[in-house]
Amino acid sequence: MTARRPTARHPDRGAVAEPACGTPTGPTGGAGGGGAHPLLGWFLAAAEERFPPADGRVTVLPPLPGGLECSVAFTGHAVVATALDGEQVVAGGADGYGGSLDPRFLLRLAGPGGWIGVTDATLTARATGGPPRLGALPGLDDHPRVRFARELRSDVTVHGDERGLVTLARGLAGRHELGVELHDPRPDGRGHGRSLLRDALTLLPAGTPLFAAVAPGNARSLRAFLAAGFTPIGSEALLRPARGIAQSGTPL
Repeated sequence: MTARRPTARHPDRGAVAEPACGTPTGPTGGAGGGGAHPLLGWFLAAAEERFPPADGRVTVLPPLPGGLECSVAFTGHAVVATALDGEQVVAGGADGYGGSLDPRFLLRLAGPGGWIGVTDATLTARATGGPPRLGALPGLDDHPRVRFARELRSDVTVHGDERGLVTLARGLAGRHELGVELHDPRPDGRGHGRSLLRDALTLLPAGTPLFAAVAPGNARSLRAFLAAGFTPIGSEALLRPARGIAQSGTPL
């Protein structure tokens, strides 16, 4: 049974911060696995179409490893993983109706000197399994997408072919996360992005939830993910506050 500290109400925003103690498993019991960050349970539940209630509330979870924090928005409910307490989160303007991704709240969450990533759409799909249709691509350690993936994720592997490359990793809260980049990004109508993504779904056992974070302004990429069977479940922003930088020793 999960214990909860008293909730903190903000008189103007009507939000409620629910700092979670113990090992939360998501809004309706989606287990995140032994030792996983509790946010993983929320992602896995959403991948199964089990969403938190659209009540305008904010659930506050512990910060992520490595000095990282994040703000995740579902429909009408937000989840913030941070070292700040619930009262500070709600006083900063967070709520379940968009306030958790308001630039003013993200600036307050990061603090002076902190790093704030872009706000991405959170997408999910199920791996299809079967014989992998993409081979490993060695020798790409200096590729910008690979370098970026290894700065923020663990267990990064690189796959691909003449169309482009795919990174597969343990990403936010330990979820299986996928990134993709075409070798030739010029639009030619051949559907290389969506076909590469469909082949990437063969890299994990059938039924495994896979996630991707896609910038909404990257319409071509977003269309490719949707055409390949990915579904939007929310949006997210990743941060490394100044207090996290000091903790992890990671430069901006």
